Amino acid sequence: MTTEELRESLLAAPKNGFARISAEERAEMEGYCKRYMAFMDAAKTEREATTWAIAEAEKYGFKPFVPGMDIKPGDKIYYNNRDKAIALAVIGTESLAQGANICAAHVDSPRMDLKPNPLYEEAEIAYFKTHYYGGIKKYQWVTVPLALHGVVYRKDGSIVTVTVGEDENDPILMVSDLLPHLAADQMQKTAGKVIAAEQLNVILGTEPIEGEGSDLVKLNVMKWLNEKYGLIESDFLSAELAIVPAGRSREVGFDRSLISAYGHDDRVCAYAELEALFTIPTPKKTAVCILADKEEIGSVGISGMQSQYFEHFMGGLCDAQGVKLYDCFANSFCLSADVSNAFDPNFAETCDKRNNSFLNYGVAICKYTGSRGKGGASDASAEAMGHIRTTFDNAGVIWQIATLGKVDQGGGGTVAAYMANRNIVTVDAGVPVLNMHAPLELVSKLDCYETMLACKAIYLA
Repeated sequence: MTTEELRESLLAAPKNGFARISAEERAEMEGYCKRYMAFMDAAKTEREATTWAIAEAEKYGFKPFVPGMDIKPGDKIYYNNRDKAIALAVIGTESLAQGANICAAHVDSPRMDLKPNPLYEEAEIAYFKTHYYGGIKKYQWVTVPLALHGVVYRKDGSIVTVTVGEDENDPILMVSDLLPHLAADQMQKTAGKVIAAEQLNVILGTEPIEGEGSDLVKLNVMKWLNEKYGLIESDFLSAELAIVPAGRSREVGFDRSLISAYGHDDRVCAYAELEALFTIPTPKKTAVCILADKEEIGSVGISGMQSQYFEHFMGGLCDAQGVKLYDCFANSFCLSADVSNAFDPNFAETCDKRNNSFLNYGVAICKYTGSRGKGGASDASAEAMGHIRTTFDNAGVIWQIATLGKVDQGGGGTVAAYMANRNIVTVDAGVPVLNMHAPLELVSKLDCYETMLACKAIYLA
């Protein structure tokens, strides 16, 4: 063999995905991304994503899970976990004793949550006090348009859904920053301290109501909330209200090849899982889609991936077939669908370029996450990596390998470890992202589309 033939047969030579897809596939990609962007505009919190998923699932014939229900191949079932997470399944032709094919993503994203007593006035400016949620660079959240999303459980038992800042006629909210003319001391601080957590106070208004007192601006804000939503100040004690970036997702670049949005991590993978599940035929193994909460703070709590709600759902399905849950888990496979960091030439020193994911090279398979010696990683086996590699190749999915930065540079985690702890073979894979955890993140349309195809391939494996 010639040197060139040896090189072609023996060496890996990844190609940009746009050199590998047809015009027809490109059209399908554009249609998929438009649907994804509509989802992102409708679902900026885990509650909104769950509500959207249920409404869409019911259009495709999914029915609510009821313990003790009978199931048969082709049945479509969903389990709403307290309006903040959801699991869905399409029952396969094989017994659950043979396992399930699972795709698991999360629908929470970094943000600022309101404190239990958030409303106050200082120097005749009304503010909300916040506590940031997940890993953020605090300085990125000042001087950007913000919106208020969430629910309030009022004393009379009624539930109020709150959204302010998304309609073009709505006001937006904002956190202020110090002007550069007076920032000599501020500019000497490290990036982690240039904006303190207790400075992430959201401006609500400056106009006082008529009368006497030191709380007239606060009172005017509360009057507005009462007139619009029927709220009183004590209602904040039983509320889940979040501050998120305002505005719609947008195409980026003269070629429109990228998408800018809040919360690609990890709703970009969540949507891929959903659309793939909605469009598959009856699978051989039962196909399961998980949209979990609380990943950004450790997957803890009743709606996180460490809770027992997944066992409750899968156990009910197994009981209907006379199968032991742990036999099902032992024979299952899980794609932990979460994002990776896309290589950014502006910060090339943070990455091992030979092992980093790139924009437009497809879904990124990550053997391990964790940090500093793989701490916290599930570290997929060679067998697991072989399975996913073969599955993707057989389905024509464009894929690449990913690691999260240089060794000892930092690290991160996904739900993979919690699925592996259940004795489920698990591999991470997802969309490469620029600006991860910033108010606006960037992803490639091609990578989004290939991740949906990857989820479909797993469901049908």
